[in-house]
Amino acid sequence: MSAVAERTTSVPDDRGRFGSYGGRYVPEVLIPALDELAAAWSELRDDPGFRTEFGDLLRDFVGRPTPITHARRLSQELGYEIWLKREDLAHTGAHKINNALGQALVAKRLGKERIIAETGAGQHGVAAATASALLGLPCVVYMGEEDTHRQAPNVARMKLLGAEVVPVMAGTRTLKEAVNEALRDWAASVRNTHYIIGSVVGPHPFPVLVRDLQRVIGDEARAQYAERLGGDPDVVVACVGGGSNAIGMFTAFLGVADTRLIGVEAGGRGAQLGEHCSSLTQGQPGILHGALSYLLQDADGQVVDTHSISAGLDYPGVGPEHAYLQDAGLADYVSATDDQALDGFQALARTEGILPALEPSHVIGWLLTQPLPAGSRVLVCLSGRGDKDLDTILTALKAKDA
Repeated sequence: MSAVAERTTSVPDDRGRFGSYGGRYVPEVLIPALDELAAAWSELRDDPGFRTEFGDLLRDFVGRPTPITHARRLSQELGYEIWLKREDLAHTGAHKINNALGQALVAKRLGKERIIAETGAGQHGVAAATASALLGLPCVVYMGEEDTHRQAPNVARMKLLGAEVVPVMAGTRTLKEAVNEALRDWAASVRNTHYIIGSVVGPHPFPVLVRDLQRVIGDEARAQYAERLGGDPDVVVACVGGGSNAIGMFTAFLGVADTRLIGVEAGGRGAQLGEHCSSLTQGQPGILHGALSYLLQDADGQVVDTHSISAGLDYPGVGPEHAYLQDAGLADYVSATDDQALDGFQALARTEGILPALEPSHVIGWLLTQPLPAGSRVLVCLSGRGDKDLDTILTALKAKDA
């Protein structure tokens, strides 16, 4: 199987539109860089030299293919057959390295001399710092000041990898503000800098580029599942913040008869605006960070503050392809609360000896409460490991027991 899979033909169009979503809403200074990146990716994604170089690194550096694991004890408890796509076993501990490494290689081909990135949970920042160190590029990572505290282990990892971590003090001091600062930096340094955006968000071609680099997850998982069990699963489910792990997983199963695609958003502390990150299930279309998609906004159209126990899902928008998939009826989107995520974390740790990140813990937490048909075959994207979240989890569990 090639590192960069064959072209997805259904969406987007030549303007980067997924139906009515996506596009480019950016300062004029960024248009030449986006055109350059789109042209480069159109050529490189099918270039044998690039595909071989990237594929070798995915195998020898990242450790792909990551396995699928049967969650036997959890399956017995719930009455479903649950299999886990183990992105937590990829180098750096999450799916983010697939995209970061691919984009860093593209940046090298374009002659860029500097990398910038944003991060929330820190996993994308670690991945960008890792790829930059491997390829000998300086790296600056923007991270909300709040997230630097709740994700302190990843801040230390980025610094040890040689990256400069810039805390962002504006607004809620989380992922949205980190993206804002990264875009400002890129606008001022676009000639020699590449912005490795961390999810399927932002202006065209980023949603397409990141999807193409992350679809290795789903391509591997579908082949592995068919080899182990025959056929396809009944349900494929992944967490959704910006949505790169979910798009990476879903793409291989789009249009597959009798396979339901489910994205789980962060339900936070409840349904009140400002208490959650459920952009698709409770948001409205609007423009954020250069693209049109579903957003959480007030009556005046202003983007609102959000909350999630998971830094990686704490974002008021979502990738435009997810908006398209929801409107087209090709995927369903639900939410799981902070408490459900904690339940999911504990359940997987107790039954399978796996400490998941808080992001995919939302998926396990949602599955704990869902009346799926008995015997349903469920494939979960376990997008990352939970080392980074242990302080947050222990603090939250202590508060619940108080």
